[in-house]
Amino acid sequence: MQTLDVITIGRSSVDLYGAQIGGRLEDMGSFEKYIGGSPTNIACGTARLGLTSALITRVGDEHMGRFIIEQLAREGVDTRGVKVDPERLTALVILGIRDREHFPLIFYRENCADMALCEDDIDEDLVRSARSVVVTGTHLSHSRTEAAVLKALRIAREGGIRTALDIDYRPNLWGVAGHGEGESRFVESAKVTAKLQPSLHLFDLIVGTEEELHIAGGSTDTVTALKAARAVSDATLVAKRGARGAVAFGGSIPDNLDDGEAGAGFPIEVFNVLGAGDGFMSGLLKGWLDGEDWPTTLKYANACGAFAVSRHGCTPAYPSWEELQFFFARGIVRKDLRNDAELEQVHWATNRHGEWSEMRVFAFDHRAQLEEMEGASPDRIGARRAWLALDGTGVCSANGCTFSIRLRRTASTCRTAPRGRPWPRPTA
Repeated sequence: MQTLDVITIGRSSVDLYGAQIGGRLEDMGSFEKYIGGSPTNIACGTARLGLTSALITRVGDEHMGRFIIEQLAREGVDTRGVKVDPERLTALVILGIRDREHFPLIFYRENCADMALCEDDIDEDLVRSARSVVVTGTHLSHSRTEAAVLKALRIAREGGIRTALDIDYRPNLWGVAGHGEGESRFVESAKVTAKLQPSLHLFDLIVGTEEELHIAGGSTDTVTALKAARAVSDATLVAKRGARGAVAFGGSIPDNLDDGEAGAGFPIEVFNVLGAGDGFMSGLLKGWLDGEDWPTTLKYANACGAFAVSRHGCTPAYPSWEELQFFFARGIVRKDLRNDAELEQVHWATNRHGEWSEMRVFAFDHRAQLEEMEGASPDRIGARRAWLALDGTGVCSANGCTFSIRLRRTASTCRTAPRGRPWPRPTA
């Protein structure tokens, strides 16, 4: 019985994101901690969009490994396929946002847990319970992890389960770039191409940037690379083209990329490209598995990628299904989405973890203090009170969790503002 929509296989790490935007990694003084790794991000991204997802990987038997498992569970991802490795440490990645063009990145992955994934870690019953299996390219770079991936793909193909490849080419993870070149997205390598091409026929969907398609097709001309991939695979090929959106090719490859099927794009400010491809893939899988046409599917993918590039972090940036629909209906108000207060409220409200079935609120009146303020008038005080549902701050305590909340009333609807993210001040 297929109870899962998607299983992802491969990398899982802890991302330490530099908190000082615009600084060098050398100068970073503090970091935000998130889960990371392309398959891990995709599992979370698809879960936020309403798909039932699972991850097959390994983590260390230590604090960072437990953090990943616990955070996956909070995101609603099935963790039965996450194995705990007693000998190896969880992979770490240190990242930063320097400017629109530079995103320094260091992988700490020497003999890490997720690269020890092996055939014995692939549970046949778990694989058969899914509608799709999604693989990312890094795990084809090593014979042990490749064997695990090929076993999962064999089970999937035998069971009529859909298969997808996110090429996710990281040159230094293939050993063709140095440790200090984690930011590098493309190094031409005939060896990597020769390793990838024999597996391409195993997939129903292959996704990559133009540079990633170059490495899969063995040519730095995108059309030529796509035609080379088509020669060995019947998969639908999706080319991500950055600000120009993405195109899908289900049959023969035309001589012009613009002749592929495309979806609506979203002109927003680029703040952080790291993890954008995983957000894109999450939206693409949602449309693909729901049976949407390619323009609609690519619209989902482009929108999820837009959210990712406008926010800090990878998984934390990805939208919920409710948030995505709100975005489509309302449109772009400001291009730096992370500073769109209304959109951010929907984001945090619909991705909040936990259930609070009971709320206790204390309110107090401070009209006298308002009346004493310089420039106060009955009309201005009345406008302020109409904007607020409470003239004060309440404390909500339920299920042992205490946190500050503020309430706002807009069009007779009250929403709670998450901790640390108060509503903006009224302009009146």
